Amino acid sequence: MSDAGPSFTVKLAETEAELRAAQRLRYDVFVRELGSGGVMVDHDAGLEQDRFDPHFDHMLAIDDLTGETIGVYRLLPGERAEELGQFYSEDEYDLSILKQSGRKLLELGRSCLHANYRGGTAMYHLWNGLAAYVAEREIEVLFGVASFHGTNLHDLAQPLSMLHHNHLAPPDLRVKAQPDRYQNMNLVAPEDLDRRAAMVQVPSLIKAYLRLGGFVGEGAFIDHAFNTTDVCLILDTARMNERQRRIYSGA
Repeated sequence: MSDAGPSFTVKLAETEAELRAAQRLRYDVFVRELGSGGVMVDHDAGLEQDRFDPHFDHMLAIDDLTGETIGVYRLLPGERAEELGQFYSEDEYDLSILKQSGRKLLELGRSCLHANYRGGTAMYHLWNGLAAYVAEREIEVLFGVASFHGTNLHDLAQPLSMLHHNHLAPPDLRVKAQPDRYQNMNLVAPEDLDRRAAMVQVPSLIKAYLRLGGFVGEGAFIDHAFNTTDVCLILDTARMNERQRRIYSGA
């Protein structure tokens, strides 16, 4: 019996059936597991979808043995956002600083894995696919919202403050939560931070971006429809060191 573990194919969705497979996995994770919603969610068909889906590239990780889509990423290159008129996360964050930078942008979102594949190699395969996508299109800055489960800021005071004090984006990348929905992340003074306890509360996807040298924007956004508290993550490929590049490319 082989101990090589599962093998995966990573590709962009090309058919309606492949897009539906991505939306079905998103429904399982975001709606069934995490209790989120949305105006276009199809509960009868079990699909988590929105008006932005037709404009995004949908990266799929497929288990070669079962043919099942077990991981997804949603990707929007800057030029396509211009055609659309906005990035998805502009409803939550003022992205002017990035849009005016003249650099090639890529928005990431809706990343999730099937519960049975978490902690294994599936996420590395998705990262490999993402790294290839970025290299092929010469993307310079990646960004997107990432979420803490729940909307109680008191419960999230430690991790949000830790991100604010230790991982705030430099001025040339520092997007800010939209003023009418801005939630201050500076909730606990630096000297009162329990970094270890704070990191325990940080979702694994956010930790992965931090390991790659990622930053967070200023201010959080409470998304009641999704039952989440969002932060904006920014990753500048020019600022990544060689070790981080190797992690990112799966080497």
